[in-house]
Amino acid sequence: MTRKTIFPLVCLLSVQLSFAQNDVNIGTVTNIDSASYFLQKGLDEKKIGRRMESLKNFEKAHYYDKTNKVILSELAGAYQEVRKFTHAKDTYKKLLEQGDASASTYKQLMHLSFNMRHHDDVITYANKLKQADPNERVNYYIGKVQYDQENYGDAIKTLTAALSEEPLNGDIPYMIARSYADMQNYKESIPFFQKAITLDPVKTNWIYELALIHYAIHDDKNSLKYMLEAGEKGFKRDNDYLENLGVAYLNVGDLDNGVKILEEILKRKPSDMNILNMIAEAYYYKGRYQQAMDYWDKILGYDKTNASALYMIGMCYQKKGEKDKGQHLCDKAIEMDPSLASLKQKKSMPGGL
Repeated sequence: MTRKTIFPLVCLLSVQLSFAQNDVNIGTVTNIDSASYFLQKGLDEKKIGRRMESLKNFEKAHYYDKTNKVILSELAGAYQEVRKFTHAKDTYKKLLEQGDASASTYKQLMHLSFNMRHHDDVITYANKLKQADPNERVNYYIGKVQYDQENYGDAIKTLTAALSEEPLNGDIPYMIARSYADMQNYKESIPFFQKAITLDPVKTNWIYELALIHYAIHDDKNSLKYMLEAGEKGFKRDNDYLENLGVAYLNVGDLDNGVKILEEILKRKPSDMNILNMIAEAYYYKGRYQQAMDYWDKILGYDKTNASALYMIGMCYQKKGEKDKGQHLCDKAIEMDPSLASLKQKKSMPGGL
């Protein structure tokens, strides 16, 4: 019996394995070359400002080489340029996985987390950035997160440190001011509002808020001052603003300007009971009883069952010397709303109206 040799088969397998290994090597080289080609093409497109084209090429480069740090960095930046923040953040995180724990990477992740309102991540990456580069200024970002989370105590401490780092950033004293205001510590908030407005005088909403802070502590003069300043610098003269401005005028005793502003609202909202009553009361407390009656009459024209308006008309008649007529109207109002009897008792006491 003739024996068959196996050497040719062994040689054939060796040759096939050799070719397969070469294919792997060639494939690897091809992928690296392709990645380099598309990376360079992306850089060229980036240089001439074609952001979408550069992004497409960086994505192709990443397809061929998913571990190249240069490609990952360019791709992350390209996503950020076209405001694909989620993709950008995920790509920077891949950079970290590849060992690029640089200050630059942490800084980008902190900014992206801040813009995306990922509060916990902001603090995490801010602390890592500070460890990577102690000179980096991160207190503003941490303080903003603490403020947004209503952690006002820590926010004030962190933002105070941030103010030393960034003394020209008006947002910082504004957030400190709001932290105090949100805790109803209005007097502490005022100097920080003032500092914020000095640094950024075009923020009319800050000026308006300062006016409301002064109103809350019954500083009527400064409330009117900042209310007017906000309006002069372009704050929207909507109904809320006009109402507060009118009240500010009335609070400093300027009846004519106060009524003038409130009547501007009535042109837009002629049956606004609150505004009508406010004007009537303003005239009443200034002793101008006929004008007060005219506005309470308007209220009764819209609502004949408004016992309070009828009662105050009765009081006006009494103030004008027509006591019997006035008393009759007050008694009729009390029949409609018995709770007004307590008001009658109060007004009959010494020091009452």
